[in-house]
Amino acid sequence: MADSKRYISKTELETHKKPDDLWISIQGKIYNVTQWSHHHPGGPLPLLNLAGQDATDAFIAYHPGIAWQYLDKFFTGYYLEGYLVSDISEDYRKLAVEFSKMGLFDKKGHGTCILLTIIALLFFTCVYGVLCCDKTWVHLCCGGLMGFLWIQSGWIGHDSGHYTVMSNKNLNRLAQLLTGNCLAGISMGWWKWTHNAHHIACNSLDFDPDLQHMPFFTVSSKFFNSITSAFYGRKLNFDSLTRLLVSYQHCTFYPVMCFARINLFAQSIILLLSKRKVPNKGQEIFGILVFWTWYPLLVSFLPNWYERVMFVVVSFAVTGIQHVQFCLNHFSSSVYVGPPNGNDWFEKQTDGTLNILCSSWMDWFYGGLQFQVEHHLFPRLPRCHLRTISPFVKELCKKHNLAYNCASFWKANAMTIETLKSAALQARVLTNAVPKNLVWEAVNTHG
Repeated sequence: MADSKRYISKTELETHKKPDDLWISIQGKIYNVTQWSHHHPGGPLPLLNLAGQDATDAFIAYHPGIAWQYLDKFFTGYYLEGYLVSDISEDYRKLAVEFSKMGLFDKKGHGTCILLTIIALLFFTCVYGVLCCDKTWVHLCCGGLMGFLWIQSGWIGHDSGHYTVMSNKNLNRLAQLLTGNCLAGISMGWWKWTHNAHHIACNSLDFDPDLQHMPFFTVSSKFFNSITSAFYGRKLNFDSLTRLLVSYQHCTFYPVMCFARINLFAQSIILLLSKRKVPNKGQEIFGILVFWTWYPLLVSFLPNWYERVMFVVVSFAVTGIQHVQFCLNHFSSSVYVGPPNGNDWFEKQTDGTLNILCSSWMDWFYGGLQFQVEHHLFPRLPRCHLRTISPFVKELCKKHNLAYNCASFWKANAMTIETLKSAALQARVLTNAVPKNLVWEAVNTHG
């Protein structure tokens, strides 16, 4: 009996990867998601980055089982010619099904409610310390508590962007606005935009915005060629200023991290003031305005300018620990140039990530990111289960001879500094840097 299915080749599928002509393959079936890309909850960028190829593993990683029923409306009637599933992808998909059967994606525990309570206590302690105490050391301690509060609110913001941490979506959105925009001054819309791109194109030098930190940092000498950022849609010029800053980046790394939050403030404001479409933009702007009302007002109650400046510096420096943590997970890992490839999803996620070894009682400190490999493979999984699935992921990597990268916190710091130092020494001997003003690049550095 003849096969009545209609097929298209991989070569033909690759021609459908433009914003106005966007096709993807999921389990060998071809879907036209051109119009849907404008309404996609994760934004159009993840679809564009995986357009014109098979995206099954990425789809499984980011979507619950209920999402499959909505695919038929986008089906073109075509199937991918010669569609095959690699052994690694097959095992990965089986593992995702097993975790789903165990209910791990739905069991979130009570960690978020406990953490929200702790954050509230920290906030009111800081306010009380500033308003009701006249000791300088108390005010400085309050600045440190504020930084610690921002770290913990950052973990909730991160989790709520990947899965519903509350009992329903409306409460989840409220938690996002409170912990992200209102308490921390960071737009959740900006975070989702950049973080989705980071997960899809993990450690791609030109597609992953979390590696595009010029003029302050470069993790690879490939940036010396002034590569074009697919995320920002512009060239990242490696000029004389960048060369100078990069030449000493291993020395400036920690000082810059102490004030990296300023960049996040700036990025949030730039996005919200731009013409780019941001979901719930009014809510986002309102939340940022709330932050820029209460935080300066609280600082103004301090008795003198010395204490005001020190309060801000201490709060920024403490939360800088979190910015360092973000860098440890990826800076020293493998990088590549080009768009993500759906056919090696598992391999790219494991190659581009680094786990941090720690005891279970320190999980609160890392916010789940110590299991970066597991988090990148199963981003919808609540962080309370990442330690549970770690042995399964490690065994799967071992079975397919893939690296399962992990290091202690101190070793990870050393590896990051070594990566930065290696690029710095190469920058120093470079003689043909192109002089060009990079003030705008400074505004667009991430950390």
